[in-house]
Amino acid sequence: MQRVVRKLTSITSHRQFRSQVVGFRSYCTGGVAFDVGQPTSASHPQLLKDGELTPGISTEEYILRRKKLLELLPEKSLAIIAAAPVKMMTDVVPYTFRQDADYLYITGCQQPGGVAILGHDCGLCMFMPEAKPYDVIWQGQIAGVDAALDTFKADKAYPMRKLHEILPDMIKGSSKVFHNVQTVTPAYMEIEAFKKLAYCNNVMDLAVYTHQLRWIKSPAELKLMKESASIACQALLLTMLHSKTYPFEGTLAAKVEYECKIRGAQRMGFNPVVGGGPNGSIIHYSRNDQRIKQGDLVLMDIGCELHGYVSDLTRTWPPCGSFSSAQEELYELILETNKHCVELCKPGASIRQIHNHSVEMLQKGLKELGILRGVGSSSYHKLNPTSIGHYLGMDIHDCSMVSFDSPLKPGVVITIEPGVYIPSSFNGPERYRGIGIRIEDEVLITETGYEVLTASIPKEVKHIESLLNNFCHGMGTTLDSQNN
Repeated sequence: MQRVVRKLTSITSHRQFRSQVVGFRSYCTGGVAFDVGQPTSASHPQLLKDGELTPGISTEEYILRRKKLLELLPEKSLAIIAAAPVKMMTDVVPYTFRQDADYLYITGCQQPGGVAILGHDCGLCMFMPEAKPYDVIWQGQIAGVDAALDTFKADKAYPMRKLHEILPDMIKGSSKVFHNVQTVTPAYMEIEAFKKLAYCNNVMDLAVYTHQLRWIKSPAELKLMKESASIACQALLLTMLHSKTYPFEGTLAAKVEYECKIRGAQRMGFNPVVGGGPNGSIIHYSRNDQRIKQGDLVLMDIGCELHGYVSDLTRTWPPCGSFSSAQEELYELILETNKHCVELCKPGASIRQIHNHSVEMLQKGLKELGILRGVGSSSYHKLNPTSIGHYLGMDIHDCSMVSFDSPLKPGVVITIEPGVYIPSSFNGPERYRGIGIRIEDEVLITETGYEVLTASIPKEVKHIESLLNNFCHGMGTTLDSQNN
């Protein structure tokens, strides 16, 4: 285990040199790395290379992001980006912290409690929380002013207690303020100068600019996204093999999370959807508490997060090892739609165009199967109210401010996820009732077309059946008794 040593008394002279310091530098002295509240290349060389601020992303790339955002910001405007708040599960137990994507994208800081300011005059100015001895004892060290300057490379940094002294004048000198509406905090919302700008409709959502920047991924970001997709594919493949012996939604949810985390993922991108039988027709089913009946399908929609970048994929299969004729008919329709829509992914196309094509394909196929009888769209949308896909990146539904009508560009990652969700109460052919199917892939737009990031996990009927019937023998454990 890595040793973490905090020597409060040894930095007295350094504090006198920089009076704003409330954190520690991350550097090595005699083989000991000081803690800045998050991994650095000095404290966690197994995670970060020299020059990286967060795993896989260099300090230079973060600085370039700030420059690009400043180029988008109008003159005499200011950007205010607050860190995500800590959310409590009980009065003393917090939920696992996840940083706001915009704050992380600009600062590289993975910790709560800060407010970042970006402006043409001040550059990046970070207001940082101050570490109290009581908090350090219970929760560990946090990044302060020293880390903001030395680790995150802010141009200026102050403790949070000085925010109300310094930020009002910065706002007064600005004609517009852009802020992250997802993480607004009274720390700056209550400042009189901010209120005046808001009253004059001169306070706007910064996401119109940050989402534009985050939409097209850098080579370093794409490397992380490919690694995240690879982890999710490996985890789901092993879970598919597990499902024949352990057909329980909760067990499969636990299995896929374990396999993701043991491969390096920090967390799941969302609560896994594990819908067995009719539960698969509930689009974002999350209870995961039912046994999957013999002969039923299971729909698993999963994704993991690796160093701030998420994956998202779905497969549907019969844990028993073979599709029924009704299941296969519907599955082949969804599969053909999936493959055809993937082929449409290229620069210049849009999610909206691909979606409209998927609707045409699915409506035609569902009518041929006798599932759809009417000519209107309302009956179809009851069976599939979802879009064909969405943007993917630091968030699952990434860059929501970018329109689905925007022409796709190289470096954009989207999902392609056609599906059909037929409830048990459906007034149609009985053989299709209670079947939910979705096939979701991650697709990177390239200069010449596309690359499927989730291509390693099977989706053809013959491949799935072969996998389940030929490769899952000998996987039994003590859980076998649950099936008896």
